[in-house]
Amino acid sequence: MQEMRILSPTAILGYGFPMESFQRAMDLNPHVIAVDAGSTDPGPHYLGSGKSFTDRNAVKRDLSIMIPAALERGIPVIIGSAGGSGADSHLDWNVDIIKEISKELNIEFKLGIINSELSKETIKNKLDSGDIRPIFPAKQLEERDINESERIVAQMGFEPFIKALEMGAEVIVAGRAYDPAVFASLAVKNGYDIGLAVHLGKILECAAIAATPGSGSDCMMGFLGEDYFKIMPLSDNRKCTTLSVAAHTLYEKSDPIHLPGPGGELDLTNTTFEQFNENTVIVKGSKFVPSVQYSLKLESARKTGYRTVSIAACKDPIMINAIDTIIEEVKAKVKSNFANFGMDDFFLDFKVYGKNGVMGIFKNLPKETSHELCIIIEAVAKDQKQADTICSFARSTMLHYGYEGRKSTAGNLAFPFSPSDFSVGEVYEFNMYHLMDVDNPADFFPISVKNCKGGELA
Repeated sequence: MQEMRILSPTAILGYGFPMESFQRAMDLNPHVIAVDAGSTDPGPHYLGSGKSFTDRNAVKRDLSIMIPAALERGIPVIIGSAGGSGADSHLDWNVDIIKEISKELNIEFKLGIINSELSKETIKNKLDSGDIRPIFPAKQLEERDINESERIVAQMGFEPFIKALEMGAEVIVAGRAYDPAVFASLAVKNGYDIGLAVHLGKILECAAIAATPGSGSDCMMGFLGEDYFKIMPLSDNRKCTTLSVAAHTLYEKSDPIHLPGPGGELDLTNTTFEQFNENTVIVKGSKFVPSVQYSLKLESARKTGYRTVSIAACKDPIMINAIDTIIEEVKAKVKSNFANFGMDDFFLDFKVYGKNGVMGIFKNLPKETSHELCIIIEAVAKDQKQADTICSFARSTMLHYGYEGRKSTAGNLAFPFSPSDFSVGEVYEFNMYHLMDVDNPADFFPISVKNCKGGELA
């Protein structure tokens, strides 16, 4: 079986890559260029708002290099989780960029578009038939959760990508996708071992982050054989080691042996990692175990209000020593001030960096406080005006708060910006993290293949 070469140019589309690394990769004649374009890591705002968390110009730059290079060599480009979150608005955003590139570079190709956003009616029907179950720690899904969702996406496996390739697509842009599926789909289509292909995809999804020193903005090449795969960075400044590759296998996973995904799980019980040469690791023994019931992971977000924040600094050691008490007293004053004004439904929080801004969610940890603090005041309310009001009052109260031992009657806080308050806008939270049982996964991901020429689709 011929060794398949799979290029991952960057960890997320728009994160960039050095031209030297990309050219070296192209000199190795890859069979496919694949790239993951999204993640839930940046939080629910992007799925809820329908906006991309990657910059448009940065995404266009990467694709303007990748697409012409692939077309010149007659190999496909495969993009998953378009626009960051993979809903229809994100997919349309990415398609517009591709059309723009087609027009500006005067290139023509078959564009495959795979949708992953599901209607609320579809989810309700599946809920009624008992086909949806929560993933811990999510709770049982209710119809109210579905109604409150701004957008709902399902995470596709490699089946829709294979179908799009069979339909003749040269460039594929897809909605929300299981990260490894983007890299494994052509290999699975061509009969390579699914376990090895998916495990290789798991490494390639973040490109050179799996090398040392790691980088999300550099290229990585995978070489897939009949009973092995090799992984190699494309920069002389990096190398893959058994430790770096094995460690990335565990990336975002709670179980080191069983890695679930659409249609089954990777079983790494007998997986081995060996140093092939100075900068390349060879991996063997990974197996794919199909699940009895094919399930798709559902993701959605709902709007919970509007946010305003204020950023301030504190240097006074007396205030720093009493900061927990001061915060509680400021919260009480804010609540009391608006108690009879129809504005008692709000969320007010103080994130104190230099004390517990990062680790505060963990209990019983040693308390360490620096000689200066960064305090972020956050207010969330049902509309932006109320959030502005709550944040403003909390900020001014804390600025002039008379705590015990204070030696100056001037301001307690230093503000790096003017204005001091920032109206952030809509706030979202994830409200769907569930599995949906399906008979045929391809049924939920409509595919269209169109001719893209001069910026137009036909």
